[in-house]
Amino acid sequence: MEEKQWYKMSGEEITKELNVETSIGLNNEEVEKRKVQYGENSIQTKEKKSLFMMIIEQFKDFMVIILIIASIISGFLGEISDTIIILLVVILNALLGVIQENKAEKSLEALKSLSAPIAKVIREGKIMEIKSKEIVPGDILIVEAGDFVSADGVIFESASLMIEESSLTGESVPVEKNSHTLEGDNIPLGDRKNFAYTSSLVTNGRGRIIVTGTGMNTELGKIAEMIQSQEEVRTPLQAKLDELGKLLGIGAIIVCAIIFFIGFFQKRPVIDMFMTSVSLAVAAIPEGLPAIVTIVLSIGVQNMIKRNAIIRKLPAVETLGTASVICSDKTGTLTQNKMTVTKLYTYDRLVDINDADMDNNAELAAITIGLLCNDASIEEDKGEKKTLGDPTEVALIVSARQHGLFKKEQEKQFKRVEEIPFDSDRKLMTTINTYENGYRVFTKGALDVLLEHCNKVLVEKDVVPLTREIVEKIKEINEELSSNALRVLALAYKDISSIPDTISSEIVENDLIFVGVQGMIDPPREEVKLAVKRSKEAGIRPIMITGDHKITAMAIAKELGILEENQEAIEGRTLENMSADELFNNVEKYSVYARVSPEHKVRIVEAWQKKGKIVAMTGDGVNDAPALKKADIGCAMGITGTDVSKEAADMILTDDNFATIVAAVEEGRTIFDNIKKSIHFLLSCNFGEIVALFVSIVLKMPIPLLAIHILWINLVTDSLPALALGVDPAEKDIMKRKPRDPRKSIFSDGLGLMLAVEGILIGVLTLVAFIIGSNISLTTGRTMAFATLSLSQLVHTLNTRSIDKSIFKIGLFTNMKLIGAIFISLILMVGIIIIPALREIFKLGLLTSSQWGIVVGLSFIILLVVELVKIIKNARNE
Repeated sequence: MEEKQWYKMSGEEITKELNVETSIGLNNEEVEKRKVQYGENSIQTKEKKSLFMMIIEQFKDFMVIILIIASIISGFLGEISDTIIILLVVILNALLGVIQENKAEKSLEALKSLSAPIAKVIREGKIMEIKSKEIVPGDILIVEAGDFVSADGVIFESASLMIEESSLTGESVPVEKNSHTLEGDNIPLGDRKNFAYTSSLVTNGRGRIIVTGTGMNTELGKIAEMIQSQEEVRTPLQAKLDELGKLLGIGAIIVCAIIFFIGFFQKRPVIDMFMTSVSLAVAAIPEGLPAIVTIVLSIGVQNMIKRNAIIRKLPAVETLGTASVICSDKTGTLTQNKMTVTKLYTYDRLVDINDADMDNNAELAAITIGLLCNDASIEEDKGEKKTLGDPTEVALIVSARQHGLFKKEQEKQFKRVEEIPFDSDRKLMTTINTYENGYRVFTKGALDVLLEHCNKVLVEKDVVPLTREIVEKIKEINEELSSNALRVLALAYKDISSIPDTISSEIVENDLIFVGVQGMIDPPREEVKLAVKRSKEAGIRPIMITGDHKITAMAIAKELGILEENQEAIEGRTLENMSADELFNNVEKYSVYARVSPEHKVRIVEAWQKKGKIVAMTGDGVNDAPALKKADIGCAMGITGTDVSKEAADMILTDDNFATIVAAVEEGRTIFDNIKKSIHFLLSCNFGEIVALFVSIVLKMPIPLLAIHILWINLVTDSLPALALGVDPAEKDIMKRKPRDPRKSIFSDGLGLMLAVEGILIGVLTLVAFIIGSNISLTTGRTMAFATLSLSQLVHTLNTRSIDKSIFKIGLFTNMKLIGAIFISLILMVGIIIIPALREIFKLGLLTSSQWGIVVGLSFIILLVVELVKIIKNARNE
């Protein structure tokens, strides 16, 4: 349906545009036509990826293709055991990949569930109940307290109508609605007082709505469309591993081509060259790496659960470690999503609510009025407190309870006999309660309106005339409270001897005695301030994004330390008029975004991403879902979060605590460090295997290692220590570092050079063992090469725990899992050599004690050399 600014149109214009009479509604014939024209009032979903397609995609990886080719060549050459082992590796990796990628997109299903199943409409002049999916544009929708709104539309009739829209706009307090036509263009969602949205909840009053949008043409539908249009964001580690896979695959092809070229000139048999190529391909590719990375990330997930974070998408663990910007929703994330009275003002005395004096007549009266002129309640059920009613009124009850005043007890003593309900036009609510020998009128409402109905003021125990000077003083206090983002409710009373015959505002709400005001706010979470400080120390920029008003957002942001002196706040309306380039150029200036829509949130995330930042987005509402999905890492709230936000997110915070994100970032950084250690270890070992094979061909030596030897070392000998490196303890200064630049190579900071040197050394040591053993027999030479390669790699794991710190400084036994993994791998390696059946399969021989001595001596050279390099490197840096 064409996008129109319905809220600007008069009732006559809307009914004419939609061809409907509000008293009669649509006829059945017209309903059927519109069903065909506009479709069902439901959220459409896109087709999900099938399991078969997920499996097929696993075999598109460059490294996997090379391994499959290697297995086919082995099969043709009669090496069936090699073929089976290689194919098992490929299938195992594919299964792990499918499990990891099985991220069923339930966001849209959750959006569907937000739609009310039944709706009340007027059709053919009759009120009837229909399924919400049958609603069409032009239907007349009837809503009352407790109803979910089933479609978007303009309100043309209302009575004390209040609608809670926090899941859509981010504003925690229900919005007063009316039928007044609005003026102005592009009015933010939260300010469209004459408009109702799909999935919002009617908390008070009743209303009638002309439906203007259904299904995908609602604000909820727009969010669904944005979720569907978001592409999966690849994590930095995924990108690096893809890049690494291609690099290794191309490297393997080049090395194989060079070997063929050399073999051609050396006139070696073609079959030998094929077998050598298979061995080289297997040596060049770290077969265990994808599985090890997945398992290390999975271990990280378990650690995250202990720290109150559930990871839905595995690579998100690593991405957290690179986060440089956290865009956080305000309501319920940085704040408690609970209106709380913090200030009490009676004439010439402003106090914190906790310091209110119940012996002070005016302060007691102010709290009592807030308690009795109130339709909310707090019920206790099995020890749990349940609040019913408007959050503002609940806050007034809580403030009274803090001072020993309970609603049920007070209402028994001062029974309500009459009332004038709150009205958005007059902005007041009044009750008449029994009081001593007569009655007392209690009134609360907007300060500027209430003052017009007062002619006296209570000053402690005395009632004095309300002079202009006193009014100015009260207004000054009101401005002070408002500037601190407090919502102010004014309180007044008067005593009457009898109940008037006619209960109306004109008769009852006059000659009131002004008592004071209660100021309230949705307060920040206690622990968030420290979390913001820690995130800044870690080089992470916290940003507040909210649908709430600018002044409120700024006050909370300043209190939390998010908004600093040289930073600014901006409203959605201003953002709307900014081009993508303008936002990109200015995005670093803004720490607070107020009155924003879902589209704005996505634009903000995109602007930071264009700056090369890794963006985490936290949120709990439906309105957060598109930005959660667009962000590099989406964090939904587990307690207050909607199903939509949870399904769109990468991570769910089970305690709804912003501080948990900082703990998750620390875990993410540790995991990346550890994965890097595993990669360092595996690739330096693989490079050593390539060196051993390549040099043996160049020097016209027999092949020192068979494909089956290399597969065993890569998949069994190396895998356990690589996994143990994945749980290495975090370094002490990990949260004092700046975020890692995701554009930096995984081999930066000297890792590439170190890896190459270590690989050459491992390769040379393997060849030396092979040459020594070959003096006896080829089998002995290969056995010594196999044993030396295995043991030197196990010793080398100790080197990879740090690129610059000595293992003796870190502590040889600070990672006992690694020591255990080395011991198990060593037993397995020795078992292959000494158990006859295994020895036969692997084409190896027994070694003498002196040969074992040579193997051990050669293997420990790698530790001594690397330790020496670290000492020299650190001495130069000092």
